[in-house]
Amino acid sequence: MDTEPIRFDTKIAVLLREDLEPWQRLNVTAFLVSGLGSRLPELVGEAYEDADGVPYLPMFRQPVLVFQGTKETLKAAHAKALTRALPRAVFTADLFGTGNDRDNRAAVRAVPTADLDVVGLAVHGPRNAVDKVLKGARMHP
Repeated sequence: MDTEPIRFDTKIAVLLREDLEPWQRLNVTAFLVSGLGSRLPELVGEAYEDADGVPYLPMFRQPVLVFQGTKETLKAAHAKALTRALPRAVFTADLFGTGNDRDNRAAVRAVPTADLDVVGLAVHGPRNAVDKVLKGARMHP
């Protein structure tokens, strides 16, 4: 059995706007990471099973780091993620007013990229590229 710690050359990060309510932070984080897992199956590990043989769904095989920043930090991070072509998921303020997936997609589609009111962003990629996207953000408390 291998007991060495696993090191990852990639990073999964979520950046949240610092003025979100606690329930919004949790909701946005959950939505954002679901997007990464759906498009990057290599991020998902093997299924879990407890000692009684009860199965559980697999989860990401590496940690998800959560950061926060100002509205300006989110705008800059979004632009950097786009220029670096990193896999990304976005959550805009407009999505708090919708109630289903179709309306969520329509709300994002209705706004030009530069005008999106981004309140949450998830990215995956090489550690140094993700760190550059997150410049100015700080770890979520």
